Amino acid sequence: QVQVVQSGGGSVQSGGSLRLSCAASGFTLDYYAIGWFRQAPLQEREAVSCITSSGESTIYADSVKGRFTISRDKAKNTVALQMNSLKPEDTAVYYCATGYASTCSRNTYEYDRWGQGTQVTVSS
Repeated sequence: QVQVVQSGGGSVQSGGSLRLSCAASGFTLDYYAIGWFRQAPLQEREAVSCITSSGESTIYADSVKGRFTISRDKAKNTVALQMNSLKPEDTAVYYCATGYASTCSRNTYEYDRWGQGTQVTVSS
């Protein structure tokens, strides 16, 4: 069964750190760009970060640059999002996703395999 499975997340105070992980079941992530998205209540899902299949290129939303780091571990078939200096406005459900492209996109419609979502809550 093809699945994208997320782990990590939780609650933290402002300034704290959390790490999210994205793994694949039934296929390898190696060939595809992986995106992280988030959705806060009553807001549209937005792109947070993405890493290309090679791992050589990454993109970040302006709001998280310098605080979040995306990385991939091909040996473990996982992609991680390290989130530091968290702010209350980072509170959202976070999703990892992959499509069939090796290059990154900020568009949700270009991704068709999504993780289950994980809640990140940052308190002030």
